[in-house]
Amino acid sequence: MGTPYIRGTARRVLTGLASLSLVTGAMVAAASQADAAPAPVSTKSHSVTNPYSPAYQHAYRHGVLPTRQQQAKMKSWQSTHPSPNVATGPETLSYGGGIDGIGVQSGHSKVYLVFYGNQWGTQSTDANGNAKFSGDSAGAAGAAQQMFKGIGTGNELWSADLTQWCDGPNVSAGATSCPSNAAFIPYQSGGVLSGVWYDNAAASPSAASGHQLGQEAVNAAAHFGNTTAASNRDAYYVVLSPHGTNPDSYQNQYCAWHDYNGDSTLTGGAVNSPYGDIAFSNQPYNIDSGAGCGVGFVNSPGTLDGWTMTLGHEWHEMMSDQNPAGGWTNQTGSSYNGQENSDECAWLNPGTAGGAANITMGTGTFAEQASWSNDTNNCAISHPIVGGSTGNTVTVTNPGSQTTTVNTAVSLKVSASDSASGQTLTYSATGLPAGLSINSSTGVISGTVTTVGNSTVNVTATDSTGASGSTSFGWTVSAAGGGGVTNGGFEAGSLSGWTAAGSATAAAGAAHTGSYGATVGSASPSNTSSVAQTFTAPSGTTKVSFSYDVTCPDSVTYDWATATLKDNTTGTTATVLGKTCTLGAGWKQATGSLTAGHSYTLTLTNTDDNYTGDATYTYYDDVTVS
Repeated sequence: MGTPYIRGTARRVLTGLASLSLVTGAMVAAASQADAAPAPVSTKSHSVTNPYSPAYQHAYRHGVLPTRQQQAKMKSWQSTHPSPNVATGPETLSYGGGIDGIGVQSGHSKVYLVFYGNQWGTQSTDANGNAKFSGDSAGAAGAAQQMFKGIGTGNELWSADLTQWCDGPNVSAGATSCPSNAAFIPYQSGGVLSGVWYDNAAASPSAASGHQLGQEAVNAAAHFGNTTAASNRDAYYVVLSPHGTNPDSYQNQYCAWHDYNGDSTLTGGAVNSPYGDIAFSNQPYNIDSGAGCGVGFVNSPGTLDGWTMTLGHEWHEMMSDQNPAGGWTNQTGSSYNGQENSDECAWLNPGTAGGAANITMGTGTFAEQASWSNDTNNCAISHPIVGGSTGNTVTVTNPGSQTTTVNTAVSLKVSASDSASGQTLTYSATGLPAGLSINSSTGVISGTVTTVGNSTVNVTATDSTGASGSTSFGWTVSAAGGGGVTNGGFEAGSLSGWTAAGSATAAAGAAHTGSYGATVGSASPSNTSSVAQTFTAPSGTTKVSFSYDVTCPDSVTYDWATATLKDNTTGTTATVLGKTCTLGAGWKQATGSLTAGHSYTLTLTNTDDNYTGDATYTYYDDVTVS
């Protein structure tokens, strides 16, 4: 991965050097202004010429959307530094040649929302089936999910502006339009939201660096099972920081930016990815910035106006410049130099040409801004579908969570549909319980399950054009004979079946397999916490097993994880997991012996001495009897 990043960096260095004389000259000309521009802190190469831009001296802030106040300063400087005469016009975008062969997202976009840090609060579900959080009083999480579900629905043409952009071997670096044999961005019909992850394993940093945000995106790729370059080619990870945090020191400067993991100019450096290039964005809880980040810009009170506008701004720019700046950016040498399609149309007032407006989709109405269009030479809030086709959309119907008894025959039909008629679908699946397989032609999962446990199944349907869709669901295989552990994989998304004491919750970030696990203890100082369940060992079973992952920065003298198994029939108690204090050891498994027909109480415990600075907590998952 190292060499491509160097190549991409070199391209940005060249554009930066080309504009350096403009920057230094501009500083002299601007010195007499009452609100003088900040002086350059170094001669490091960069591609942004306007010294008031939040991307000035911060090359990694691709597509950065300045606050309205900062935008006004940028325009004031721009008015005294007219653009040179260029044949294509000062706002025309041109193709950067691609980085690692990537210029745009020329497939169906897969958007993953990553709610970063336990400050988001307790997770629940809203009326639309979206993740909802107690620390999100504005309802920003639900709006983000509804918006990305709605793109390409309800005949909206706001996103159709993207269909003019392209990449591929037939597009020359420097091109300002796409040849007919290019790989165009298709119209994103049917929505683009592909997954939601609440990473509440720890608190989000108070001011996360670019590197930390990129690392969180790589972690999300692993969480969603996107562990190859191919699976990340059309993926985009929106890292949403919680209320009260200041990721990359955004406050009073800007409202959001996007990038990819291989950008060496990220604060803290590029992020290693074993899964190919990872496109991501820094999406602060910019409602905290009020009108500066668009609160009330389109509607009244318009609390979420700027929130959806910045989400849309960065998604548009990622689609047209996935690995910056290998896609479509401004390279004219004008005051727009280094900007992307949405940058050039930021904060245009509603009611003006190309101004922000409410966009109605199949899932609701959302405030959005326009993006630059080369083919019409203006900012387009609505645009005909051009260039690429509308693209096929394959939709796989989620069959819901499955529960099966071991050694039982299974036959489950997974259905899918295609937006194009006459297509033949091919099915594949990962994560199936042992003994099961999927028929590639019919989508029927069949066989006899042979192993007790919990798994997450992902089914993909692909048509003859290469378009695909997928869905994921949990599958629990329980022991035969009745009884056994209830909700042993915590896939109910709650502690249903368990008795909790102290700080304990079912959480997505605690999963070993499936979507949920139990967090016992807290990333903040706490005392002894536990979850316990009483069950009867089914006929034919001899053991109970569970997985655990301890985060213990102290010593076993003060903090630890432990587990006990009490045989209620005989009145004896066994220690299944002795006092354990480890840090970074990863997931381990513990096993205790059972006698069929006996009643047992399994207690999973975390003990913390409530001392500031070394909080201990334990993840537990995959509790099974066999």
